[in-house]
Amino acid sequence: MSTLYDGHVHTPFCPHGTADPLSLYIERAIDSGMSGMTFTEHAPLPAGFIDPVPEKDSGMERGNLPAYLNELSALKQYYSKAISINIGLEVDYIDGWEKETKDFLDEVGPKLDDSILSVHFLKMDSQYFCIDYSEGMFGEMIRSFGSTEEVYSAYYKTLAKSITCDLGKYKPIRIGHITLAQKFQKLYPTEGSFQKDILTILELIKKHGCELDYNSAGLFKPFCKEPYPPHWVVREAAKQKIPLVYGSDAHSAKGLGKGYEELIQRDLLSIPLSLQRK
Repeated sequence: MSTLYDGHVHTPFCPHGTADPLSLYIERAIDSGMSGMTFTEHAPLPAGFIDPVPEKDSGMERGNLPAYLNELSALKQYYSKAISINIGLEVDYIDGWEKETKDFLDEVGPKLDDSILSVHFLKMDSQYFCIDYSEGMFGEMIRSFGSTEEVYSAYYKTLAKSITCDLGKYKPIRIGHITLAQKFQKLYPTEGSFQKDILTILELIKKHGCELDYNSAGLFKPFCKEPYPPHWVVREAAKQKIPLVYGSDAHSAKGLGKGYEELIQRDLLSIPLSLQRK
């Protein structure tokens, strides 16, 4: 039986993704021999929150959520004998919008199987920035926060809040791409390693019984060239017996499973059983 489970997959409901139909994702997963997958479309952003990216396309349109859930529910049943399909969302933790996020999860949580909690937005005073939108916006963040180090520090502090905050009984247990701040590290290097911050994050993940998104997308980002998180973090997580779930973060059907073999080749000896969703 295949151990390849892709736990971080986007869909045509993503405003900044592709139009590849859900069935194409599933058929490709089956053809690739996957044991299963979790669809984790970007959840709708809270009503009233102003998306800081120019296209205002960071999250799914709220009006499309019922269709997303209904279509996946039907496909889950249709393909049940061929592959395990979980219905999920990638939910944003936004500092200052915890109540709205909890209310949303209380509403939609009973309809989900497996989701991810991620930090994409950082707050500076009353302004929000999207940390992974573009190298230009990251440069703007550096100017606003004062340095690259301050951006990283703010990211890990916000990530810690996401793990410890109360978002209710349906709070996602998997924490998304915990080193996303390093997406532009080759363009905007830092003097510090932030190893202590990352180890603190792992301690919190362990303490709160969370999982870790082992995300290969960073391997293919020109200014990152490593997974989220990098291998030393993965090995440390394995030592602490923190569950790791591989995720391609695919925004197209052809992106499913991308980078999996490279991750396996590097980390197979240290995490032989951690990449399959239980």
